[in-house]
Amino acid sequence: MLSLKYPLFTVAASLMLCMVYADKANAVDDISTALSQSKVSVQLRARYETVDQDGVSDTADALTLKSRLTLITGSLKGVSLTTEVDNVTALIEDYNNTINGKSHFPVVADPEGTDINLASLQYKFDKVSVTAGRQRILHKNQRFVGGVGWRQNEQTYDGYRLQYALNAKISFDYSYVHNINRIFGPNSAKADLKGAFHLVNTTYQLAEKHQLSGFVYMLDFDTAAALSTSTYGITYKGAFGAINVNATVASQTDNGNNPNNFDTSYFNAEISSKLGPFVLLAGFEDLGSDNEVGFSTPLATLHKFQGFADKFLATPANGIQDLYLTGKTKISNIALSATIHNLSSSEGDVDYGTEIDFTAAYKINKNYKVLLKWAEYSADEHATDTSKLWLQLAAKY
Repeated sequence: MLSLKYPLFTVAASLMLCMVYADKANAVDDISTALSQSKVSVQLRARYETVDQDGVSDTADALTLKSRLTLITGSLKGVSLTTEVDNVTALIEDYNNTINGKSHFPVVADPEGTDINLASLQYKFDKVSVTAGRQRILHKNQRFVGGVGWRQNEQTYDGYRLQYALNAKISFDYSYVHNINRIFGPNSAKADLKGAFHLVNTTYQLAEKHQLSGFVYMLDFDTAAALSTSTYGITYKGAFGAINVNATVASQTDNGNNPNNFDTSYFNAEISSKLGPFVLLAGFEDLGSDNEVGFSTPLATLHKFQGFADKFLATPANGIQDLYLTGKTKISNIALSATIHNLSSSEGDVDYGTEIDFTAAYKINKNYKVLLKWAEYSADEHATDTSKLWLQLAAKY
């Protein structure tokens, strides 16, 4: 169900009426042009996922279909409207979708349901873009703010966003969010997280292949106080010939009504290079710990980090260190990728385990894509051995 603090479609209608009366002579032509430039698209994504997890009696088998209808209107005096409706249907539901009570199966967080995924107004003028309503907010690699697009129910945000490109080198992005629409679907008690969230990201282009980004995330949750944090950080991305480098450092403290008192840090460094038909990447990520509270990123697309098996969706109390190596190549238009993770604690010398991830992606044509994906987590002192396999077909029209 759409839960915004303002009647979005009433606002849209009022704006358009004002534009009509302000310039009656051109109003009909402007509306006609906007309608002709509107775009409607349909996306379908069918996915089979199986999970074998030690400690859970049965193996999960999930066959789900996401159907998405999107309308983006043309611009009328700089104003456009985006609406998007998603439906998730389970064709095979031998899995714990977090709300169906099937706890004898491992979790596959794709519950059924239909909801309004996007409903926003956007105003663009020169170098300024203002968006109000339910929207996507994806910052950089989504380590701190993302959409969790891998799951069939996407994470979106209710609020306001201002984006400003000062010039070719400097840009500014600020969002105020009052509600987070989570991946658990419209029928879940965990469907929404309300609060006051300030999301700031700035970018400065130092040179052609060197970029600095600064970010500030002030999160104050109404009903999840232990997640309320203040995070400040900076990211560098650059290239030195054939060598590409990414590095991020951040600090985090408690915020709002968080019952915990902590001051911890984050560090990530990656180096990659292309060697013939192969791309090799080595990385190290450290989510620190203080007073037995781990550095947290509750708005992130967490599936992208620390392994596809999703064993670290919440940072352990001792923090986490991830030393990983990735290799990529392409064979006969099939994109292949493999990653190995060595996972341990940031404090206390705890060996969590290791994980191997593999993907094979094939683009049939502009409308159809196939993906095979596999994750194997071998536990030592965290969670249990888990194997996951996905086969996915996506279509877009």
